[in-house]
Amino acid sequence: MVLPNYPPKPRPGDRVAVVSPSAGLPALFPHVYELGLRRLREELHLEPVEYPTTRVVGADPRDRARDLTAAFADPTITAVLATVGGDDLITVTPHLDDDVLRANPKPYFGYSDNTNVLNHLYRLGIVAYHGGSVLVHLARPGSPHPLTFDSLRAALFTSGWYELSPAPEWGDRPNPWTDPGSLAYEPEMLAGDGWRWQGPEREVRGRTWGGCLEILHWLMAADRVPTAEELAGSVLVVETSNELPTAQEVFRIVRNMGERGLLASFPAVVVGRPKAWDFDKPLSVPERSAWGEAQREAITRALAPYNPDAVVVFDVDLGHTDPQLIIPYGGEIRVDSRARRIAVRY
Repeated sequence: MVLPNYPPKPRPGDRVAVVSPSAGLPALFPHVYELGLRRLREELHLEPVEYPTTRVVGADPRDRARDLTAAFADPTITAVLATVGGDDLITVTPHLDDDVLRANPKPYFGYSDNTNVLNHLYRLGIVAYHGGSVLVHLARPGSPHPLTFDSLRAALFTSGWYELSPAPEWGDRPNPWTDPGSLAYEPEMLAGDGWRWQGPEREVRGRTWGGCLEILHWLMAADRVPTAEELAGSVLVVETSNELPTAQEVFRIVRNMGERGLLASFPAVVVGRPKAWDFDKPLSVPERSAWGEAQREAITRALAPYNPDAVVVFDVDLGHTDPQLIIPYGGEIRVDSRARRIAVRY
């Protein structure tokens, strides 16, 4: 296995960039954003530094790329945090200055549409971090989830192995950002039922690659993903977004990864717990349970012709549900189906 290139870590008191390379939602929900910034300062003891497009909706992709490049170029900035996801970051990454990014590697934190940046950094040889959002996780109503915060703190400040844990409770029904009062109380949570394992009993150790499944489909269409040879021996880590793709859509995306020759590269696949509730699709708890089962079946069915011997673990809390565990992107992971354990190296 090629050793990953982990950027240096920040220390408490450092300046960190807060950027919106995807959607400029801090402009629409400043009360949520300010709460996230306050927790970044008071609980993580990091000083956020904003850029011209951080609070701008619909900023030109070239301007967003310029801000992201500037954050990497600034020697006083020791990490870069995305405010939130969106749906057009694929138009931003072509404008990044790759020479600057290679010369100034820094930990980058983001998920969802930020899969575009994570994949871009992976192809430059820089380990990044899938997870962490100033609006979603730092500004979680009530308080940050303990599992999320412990994982984020470890990913920011430490470099050793970190054991992931199944969440004793989880949620996918967020409080409405349109109501400032909703920040005062915790979101709805459901009892956790652990991870679901399938495949042979063995330990797999490799580098991670993947992200938001729908964004990976866009990247494949744009021909911006690594080759099967480059990914050989890696662990695929995927999750689905708040757009709630159907089981059939998920099946087709994973099947298309197989047709591209990618699925056979992965001795293990780690799948995030699927989000199954949104404001325009308020499913009941039984409907959400059935939704999750259909998603698991779709991925199992898609994997079967291409990689029937993969170790697969479902319902890991790493995507659009709450809590969110941070996963090093391009970094090391151990998936042990015998001991039912997953560990990542931050």
